[in-house]
Amino acid sequence: QVQLVESGGGLVQAGGSLRLSCAVSGRTFGINAMGWFRRAPGKEREFVAAISWRSGSNAYYTDSVKGRFTISTDAAENTVYLQMDTLAPEDTAVYYCAAARHPYIETMTAAWWDYWGQGTQVTVSS
Repeated sequence: QVQLVESGGGLVQAGGSLRLSCAVSGRTFGINAMGWFRRAPGKEREFVAAISWRSGSNAYYTDSVKGRFTISTDAAENTVYLQMDTLAPEDTAVYYCAAARHPYIETMTAAWWDYWGQGTQVTVSS
């Protein structure tokens, strides 16, 4: 089993920044991809970004966050980060960390990811 625990959410003004962290523990040897998803009020969970877990490279982003968000890993700390800059009110959502046994970081369908954290709230005020 793999456990994921998110932190770093909060309230920020538009144009500001936040960095989310996801602590990964348990049977991590079977994990090949790490990702972030989000669910805005009244909307379905959507893909945000993903990265290859072992190499920390080959990041992939949804179009709406390209150039503003950066996903990264710290293998020594078993942690995945999501640096979010130039935040906008439409980024308001609960952000979830996800892990997958498959290596396909372009997998934007939530059902194909194997493990989930409980989420952290990000609220961007205008």
